[in-house]
Amino acid sequence: MIRRDYILRMIEEFVRALARINALKKGQQWQEASAALDEEFKQLIADGAPAVGRLSETELLARLMQEGPTQAVRDKTLMLTTLLAEAGDLAAAQARPAESREYYLKALHLLLDTLSRGDVLDFPEFVPKVEGIVTTLAAPLPMRTHALLMQHYERTGEFAKAEDALFALLDAEPDNNAIIEFGTAFYHRLLTKNDAALQEARLPRAEVEEGLKEIQRRRPM
Repeated sequence: MIRRDYILRMIEEFVRALARINALKKGQQWQEASAALDEEFKQLIADGAPAVGRLSETELLARLMQEGPTQAVRDKTLMLTTLLAEAGDLAAAQARPAESREYYLKALHLLLDTLSRGDVLDFPEFVPKVEGIVTTLAAPLPMRTHALLMQHYERTGEFAKAEDALFALLDAEPDNNAIIEFGTAFYHRLLTKNDAALQEARLPRAEVEEGLKEIQRRRPM
């Protein structure tokens, strides 16, 4: 009960801070918004936004695990994901596109990793949506991002989007045999689905079979 109360109180305080940051953003009070954002980063990882930009996702997660109950790590990760997206918004609003992109990519990677570990529906409302971040990010995306997106879309039954991510990988590295094997396994998994599931996911069986043929044509001779 103590741990649950700790998590609920932590989330309530975060939501209030997030509302304040968003109000400052709407008022274009960029300096004040950045200061408030820095304070929230320090609450989570004991460092401000500039340090967050330098740390890897693994290092950020390690920082989250240093204090508080282990049951709070998932919620802290979602809070960090949200702050990273907010930092991306602030950097974009102040004409710092490279910095903004770095924040958004870290937010997306952390979000996809967290989604792979639990119920997609069981997330607080403040957490940014995958599609929102993907839409904000300008192409091309890194290979790792496409791979994570492909796995996410397959898990959530969005097979047509998963296929798009697969072919983005193949277009980037057409002779990569590991990607070809990865894609072949993907199509074989889809062929075990019933027609209704494939149709609902906008990837009918005929298109799955054609996709499998296409990827097999790409195998090195």
